[in-house]
This record gives sequence, structure tokens and C-alpha cells, in this order.
Amino acid sequence: MDLPFSLSGRTALIAGASSGLGAHFAQLFARAGAQVVLGARRTDRTAELVSAISDAGGQALAVPLDVTDEGSIIAAYDAAEDAFDTVDSIVANAGLSASGRTTDLPMDDVERLVATNFTGVYAVAREGAKRLIASGSRQKENGRITIIGSITSRLNANGDSAYAATKAGVTHLGRNMAREWVRQGVNVNTIHPGYIATEIQGDWYQTDGGKAQIAGFHRRRLQEMDSLDAMMLYFASDASRSVTGSDIVVDDGQSL
Repeated sequence: MDLPFSLSGRTALIAGASSGLGAHFAQLFARAGAQVVLGARRTDRTAELVSAISDAGGQALAVPLDVTDEGSIIAAYDAAEDAFDTVDSIVANAGLSASGRTTDLPMDDVERLVATNFTGVYAVAREGAKRLIASGSRQKENGRITIIGSITSRLNANGDSAYAATKAGVTHLGRNMAREWVRQGVNVNTIHPGYIATEIQGDWYQTDGGKAQIAGFHRRRLQEMDSLDAMMLYFASDASRSVTGSDIVVDDGQSL
């Protein structure tokens, strides 16, 4: 199947690449021609993905990456540059979920959500931008940072307050980063996916509550993971040179 945008000549770093959307994006970007750096704490999983990408003719590298540790982030970018080149397509995807009503959710869970979903995005994007600017992105206009948000940032629901707030936070963060770097050749955009079956939800969608949630969507279905492909490739490619500070909902109409 032909892909709508090429990433040939680009080096991409995917944070949170060991499973779910991150693993999918890593394989997608490799198919589009990018040299792909898979960053995650679970390096056994990313090593398997690298083998699969290499077997398919792509170029990939697995690096340890804990987005809550600035030293780990710096080391991941160093390894990417040693193996390939300056990372010019960055996907800030690492995230976790913890559900519960505001009065019930333990503060330890709230702090973990903020550290990973907000501060981790901030740190991954910042380190990437610093290196792009140092490498001449102002002249090249080649910087592409894509933040993975969530439609929960635009919805009101019981049990999602902390998670949704982190996603709303990175949406505003992305626009502010785009403004800061608008003259530095670094574009920052956010994609808000809908509900997709990934490892992070466990077996929720097999439960009565999960089935009821799906029945409440306008199209009575979960969103397919590959429905994000075209927009992800667009934001990571040369084609999106004039697009920065955008946040786009791609959710199969779930939030309508």
C-alpha cells in the first residue's frame, strides 16, 4: 500500500515506542523511509520491533528512554545522533493512564500522570528542539514535533479528570512551543486520537462497561489505529512546512 507522505532522509524519534500507538508509529515511519529511533523503558520490546523493521528493509535503533528522567532523554538523543543524524521528526507519545474519580484517585497516581504525560512531553520536545536549533533548523525549516493528545482533553467524564487535564495541558504547551520556535524552523502540532484498543486499556473493552461505551459512540465502534497514519506522516514530513501550532482531532467522530 502506497503511503501518502514520504519521510525519506528524515530521522525520527518515537517516545513510548514499545507498544500501542508508539510501536505502530515506529513501523509506519520506517515504511515511509525514515531512520527510526524507538525510545522506551521496555527495551526488550523495542529490540523485537527493530528486528522486524530491519527484516522489512528499514533502519531502526532501540534506545532506553524514560521520559521522566532528563538524563535518559539526553542519552537517547545522543545515541540517535551517533547512529544516524540530528532527529528532525519527533513524536512525543509516551503516556500512561490512571482512572478514578477526583476524590478517589491516589495522589501518587496523579503525580505519575503529570510526570509522564505532561512533564515528559515537555522534556522530550524541548531537548529535540534545542538540538534542531543548534543544527540550523532556522535555515532548513526541517523541525517537526508531533504531540499525541487525546479527545478526553475536550470532554467531561467521570474518572478521567487527571488524565484529561494532562492532555489538555500538552495541547496548550504545543501551541506555546510552536510560538516560541516559529522563527527557528521547528513546527509543533498536536493530534487528538479517539478511543482505540491498545494495551493501556487492558481488557476494558471486553467488559460490559467497555461494550456500553462503544455502543455510545456515534458509529458504534472503536477507532482503528491506522486511521491516524496520514496525519502523523503529514505532520512529520516536509509537506507540513507551513503548519505549526495546530491541534487536530482524528477520532472517527467519537467526540461529536
